[in-house]
Amino acid sequence: MEIIIVGAIIIFVLVYNNTINKDKFFADNQKYLEALKEDDYQFLVHARYGEDVNVDQLYNKRVMMGFVAFLFVLVLSISNNKSVDIINSQFFLNLVVSLAVAFGVFKLPYIQLKGYYKQHLHEIDVMLPYYLKSLEILIQHYTVPVAIGKSIADAPEIFKPGLRKMIDRINSGDSSVDPYMEFANDYPVRDSMRMMRLLYRLGIGSQERKQERLMMFSKTVSSLQNKARETKYKERLNHMESQTMIMLVVTGVGVMLTILISMMMMF
Repeated sequence: MEIIIVGAIIIFVLVYNNTINKDKFFADNQKYLEALKEDDYQFLVHARYGEDVNVDQLYNKRVMMGFVAFLFVLVLSISNNKSVDIINSQFFLNLVVSLAVAFGVFKLPYIQLKGYYKQHLHEIDVMLPYYLKSLEILIQHYTVPVAIGKSIADAPEIFKPGLRKMIDRINSGDSSVDPYMEFANDYPVRDSMRMMRLLYRLGIGSQERKQERLMMFSKTVSSLQNKARETKYKERLNHMESQTMIMLVVTGVGVMLTILISMMMMF
């Protein structure tokens, strides 16, 4: 047990003094560490923190925290046993528990990112029609891919990762509907699938067909905007009603307390 503790302390001191370069370790073993990275992790990080954040640095921090948790639980579990024989069944049980805890610590930041994104789907649902309206104006003067590229700078932050991924696939030669559907899957809100299909159809066909499809796209966006306004109005109305109820309850309780105190003073 003492050997394990001393070894852990030595490793910590070497890492702290940069004798062991953890950055070099991550760089040399990046392809192995990437095997555990979730497919949508980069997208979720950018959606949560913006596009300036270092995704690899955050991921390496997750790996380090998982490794530290593994060592901590393993040392703690071994310290409660008299034997540390590697053929001991209790040792293997402790090892499995340590790995499970380490995996949980590693996964927790991803689960939190996923939860944050799901909580903001309603916000995305309200913002999407207004973004599509600005995109519609650009499409009147440019092709759809060019319009999408030009719209990214002024798009809501949460849309930028998905838009960049979509335009990168289009610019790489993917002329199918898949990049648009991938964006709709990343933002699974009301009518996102239908809007992305309409957007894809705007980019194909003759100029005459484009004008016809642009009118259909414009009408659909206007309808979505009206729904978004109604949603905002209902939310504002519900907020006002809840505030009014709180005020009535507080006033009622205050009046009752005042009456009760007055009655007690009379006695």
